[in-house]
Amino acid sequence: MLDIVGRGVRLCDGVSRRGFLRIGFLGAAGLTLPDVLNARQTNAVQDRRDTAVILFYQAGGASHIDMYDMKPAMPLEVRGPFSPVATKLPGFDVCELMPHHARVADQFAVIRSIKHNLAVHDDGTHWLQTGWPLLNARQAGQRNPAQGSVISALAGPRTPGLPAYVAIPEDYRRHAGFYEGPAFLSSRHAALDAGGDPSLGNYRPPEFKLPADVVMSRLDDRRGLLREFDQLARRCETEPQYQALSDVQREALELVSGSTARNAFDLSQEPTELRERYGKHAYGQSALLARRLIEAGVTFVVINLYEKDVDWWDDHYTIEKNLRKRLPAFDQAFGTLIDDLADRGQLDRTLVAAFGEFGRTPRIDQHAGRGHWPGAMSAVLAGGGIRGGQVIGSTTSNGGEPKDRPLGPGDLLASIYQAVGVDHQATVRDRQQRPIPILESGQPIAELFS
Repeated sequence: MLDIVGRGVRLCDGVSRRGFLRIGFLGAAGLTLPDVLNARQTNAVQDRRDTAVILFYQAGGASHIDMYDMKPAMPLEVRGPFSPVATKLPGFDVCELMPHHARVADQFAVIRSIKHNLAVHDDGTHWLQTGWPLLNARQAGQRNPAQGSVISALAGPRTPGLPAYVAIPEDYRRHAGFYEGPAFLSSRHAALDAGGDPSLGNYRPPEFKLPADVVMSRLDDRRGLLREFDQLARRCETEPQYQALSDVQREALELVSGSTARNAFDLSQEPTELRERYGKHAYGQSALLARRLIEAGVTFVVINLYEKDVDWWDDHYTIEKNLRKRLPAFDQAFGTLIDDLADRGQLDRTLVAAFGEFGRTPRIDQHAGRGHWPGAMSAVLAGGGIRGGQVIGSTTSNGGEPKDRPLGPGDLLASIYQAVGVDHQATVRDRQQRPIPILESGQPIAELFS
């Protein structure tokens, strides 16, 4: 068995993402024909724009009122403990703890009027990750594929030999309710785990290596088999699935035998000064790793950190203390990533997003925290061809409800799909080969693309 990335996580079909990579190229039996035929529905890709996505998923539910939708005229228990600061975008303020956001505000769009009605972490996350609402999601289990898995299936990696979908770090699966997996899609559309927190001194990136019992002569034999597939495909021009199978096999072979993926995960290749600009913390080094991955050819990277009271945005208690620790790191990572992508000429081809599963209550409670609040939340999008320097929608005076331009999770995900050229009305096949829409509802947000 091919141990590419160390220990794996079992998925709903009993095969891990790592497990798939172990078996994917060792023979045609590693992939069924339906897997291949359903891997990419080319008619669902409207216009492959060579665009990648980096998503800061704010698991737990970030407080919109304390970050992007401040209410300084309201009483203290509503406006919270922080003051607003002006940004590069006239009339738009952010929290005083977010100076990097203030500096790059002309590069991103803030959507302030997203709402839904699921106030449980698992249920809300399922909706925001998959585009499908689901009650009692923890008991029901993930029913629909997450956005990263959909993009993996319909668009694939931007560079052969790279995974399409990566999660940073691997520990995100240890907390129930993140719903970022492939559901009924093939497990090879699960996120490849990045191997832990890249800010730590003991960070271990994925190990792309051959097993001890597969010597180069055996690998050469497998290359011979791949050549036979190519010859067969050329003879069977009326059955292009043979060539598709060969492509899948070749990409898996490149992942383990080539250096592209290995180099993409190697943060030591970055200058010390740039690593320090991002910040020597989980957010900063994760953002830098994400930039390296999309630069190499990965299509979708989710940064999903979880450390209670530090990276977990569920601030029921002591929200001021928690945000004073968390926001500066997130702010530094986000702003530096925008600058770095722009400096490298990659921002137009990289959509950077930040949102969680819901917002927080308009009023700070007796525990000095804010509860779950799906009635209003903010999302931030930058790059990827969208029009930055704008605020879309607004909320009521206390931030509790959309005042104008109400939008839902499906609209947000439809916009992400449009940015990468995937038709938001596309379908994917379930295990019974039934066509399932990738979104329950929603339309791309017009202002982002005007």
